[in-house]
Amino acid sequence: MKIKLQFGELTVTPSVEKRLEELGFCPDSFADDILDHKSDCDGNPSVYVGTYGKYNDGSLCGLWLDLTTFDDCEDFVNFCKAIHADEEDPELDAQDWECLPPGLDGDELFLSDKWEVLKEYLELCDRYDSDAVDAYVSCFDINCLDRFEERYQGEYDSEEDFAEYLVNELYDLDRTMGNLSYYFDYGKYARELFMSDYTMEDKYVFLND
Repeated sequence: MKIKLQFGELTVTPSVEKRLEELGFCPDSFADDILDHKSDCDGNPSVYVGTYGKYNDGSLCGLWLDLTTFDDCEDFVNFCKAIHADEEDPELDAQDWECLPPGLDGDELFLSDKWEVLKEYLELCDRYDSDAVDAYVSCFDINCLDRFEERYQGEYDSEEDFAEYLVNELYDLDRTMGNLSYYFDYGKYARELFMSDYTMEDKYVFLND
């Protein structure tokens, strides 16, 4: 029996069948498992998994995998080993990837701590604008996602727009300054704010502290 992958195929020999079973897969239904995890590369974080052994032999045999279809790192790694069960001890190779957060590459997904970073990233993207999460990652370390919610200030047209919002939230200028409030320099205040306390990436504002 041969099971088609994205490129190449997995020939189910007795030794392959044994390895699949050891990894928790039924050889007769493994083709359906492949359909469940195969990525259409339509926007979900995905990685193309081959092996170094096949690559060194001139083969790109492997499969694009949709990372959102796996529960955890162990689940992902076991499936990667299963699609390469024709190797006794496959050395997995992330040969290409897409839609991963900045600062995280495909090969790191074989590590449980990096997988947790990815899961945290996906959970934030479910609750917030994914562009805001990406902007945050561009400004701060990928491992600081746990501080996104306390740092994220929202979306604004400009630094001055945020400064005006902040002043209106914190102070009643009309009461304290009267007509002089019309002369308040929001541009200068914005420059002071973004000199050290805040960062703006694209249209998203984050607290630096």
